[in-house]
Amino acid sequence: MSQGNEVTGELDPGRFAMHSERAGADERVHLLGELDLSVIGSVDREMRRAEAGDAARIVLDLGELEFLDAAGIRLLLQINSRSQSNGSRLRITRARAPQVQRVIELTGAAEALPFLD
Repeated sequence: MSQGNEVTGELDPGRFAMHSERAGADERVHLLGELDLSVIGSVDREMRRAEAGDAARIVLDLGELEFLDAAGIRLLLQINSRSQSNGSRLRITRARAPQVQRVIELTGAAEALPFLD
């Protein structure tokens, strides 16, 4: 059985949306649209909520992400750092948008983040 929380970005919900769901032992956080400085606070709060739970694995789904800036990269690296000191439960699904994957690769974050392949 899964349950979900719909959370939207604080400043412009038309550009960003976030949805969380629990499925078995996994907590999934789906990001849609644009992950930039205006919404990283919301994403960080939702990830901290997931980290505080008892999920065996926390999956951050970037599949529907269309834009990612430096603030978003920094947040992904911070979330990963917290995960490494707390059981390494984080897994990340890759974005389908080539421009998002390109930013991740150009910044060197691709080697540091725990992507599901």
